[in-house]
Amino acid sequence: MSLLQHTSRIHKLPELADPSNISQVENVLVLTPADSRRLANLCGQFDANIKSIEGHFSVRVSNRGNLFYIEGNENSVRDVESVLRALYEETEKSDRLDSNDVQGVISRLDQKQSSNQSYSLKIRKSTVRAWSKNQETYLRSIEQNTITIGVGPAGTGKTYLAVASAAHALANDTVNRIVLVRPVVEAGERIGFLPGDIEKKVNPYLRPLYDALYEMLGFDRVGRLLERSTIEIAPLAFMRGRTLNDAFIILDEAQNTTVAQMKMFLTRVGFNSRAVISGDITQIDLPRTTQSGLKHALRILSDIKDISVVRFNNSDIVRHPLVQTIVDAYERDSSPND
Repeated sequence: MSLLQHTSRIHKLPELADPSNISQVENVLVLTPADSRRLANLCGQFDANIKSIEGHFSVRVSNRGNLFYIEGNENSVRDVESVLRALYEETEKSDRLDSNDVQGVISRLDQKQSSNQSYSLKIRKSTVRAWSKNQETYLRSIEQNTITIGVGPAGTGKTYLAVASAAHALANDTVNRIVLVRPVVEAGERIGFLPGDIEKKVNPYLRPLYDALYEMLGFDRVGRLLERSTIEIAPLAFMRGRTLNDAFIILDEAQNTTVAQMKMFLTRVGFNSRAVISGDITQIDLPRTTQSGLKHALRILSDIKDISVVRFNNSDIVRHPLVQTIVDAYERDSSPND
């Protein structure tokens, strides 16, 4: 049985009289150096990363070791080769590639951005990268402005990148603490029926912030920082009357603030503090007669110096590719209540 007769997946590489000439065969990509650990990382558990690439580009990818045979139209084959090369480079720096990394490289390819141009933040043992031009603009705006407002659909990284910037600032002693804030607004559910005291009632609303922190800093470290109040997570209503100096403050789901609440939050920012406000104005859960504080702020604050507004769009979505398709479908539907 020759080296090229079978693959690690169900498809076959082309037969060759002289396997040493494999690199000259059309649609065959040779990744070097041939490192089994990196190749396994590239393919993912049960070839999940390869399957994701196949689904996105409508191709078939077969591999034997560091040889990858790609079946599909010419443009797709060329794009898949670029994605595989970029991901293989990532395996030199990352011990575990996941679907976010794959979708990030694909998104970056779509926007014709090479990997060495992307903006990144080093946080402990992990690196958080901007996978699109708008994400890069967002991270740079957070670094350069006192207040940054990020607006756009789900999955564009608004909350995740804001938390990453906060963790980076804390690790580099730029700030002394992180304050994570969300309005508690019921989206069809009744908070009063949740068990426990007020802290336990609001925790489900703050879960996305916890998840991002755990991923970047680790469960134990986040627990210690919460105990010392270096990281504070609070409902928006509890911010009244406070002034926060030397802090990195994030207001998530800001589309569900009222105008008065948004004004109250903005006036909490103290000396040497930085604030990030994120939200999606297409997902407002306030009563119809109540104006969104985020929409109002976008209208009156956009031209003020030291306040930056970054608008994301569907091309910035870096979750599962189905998320972008779902968002597009809802935007095309002009009568969601029918």
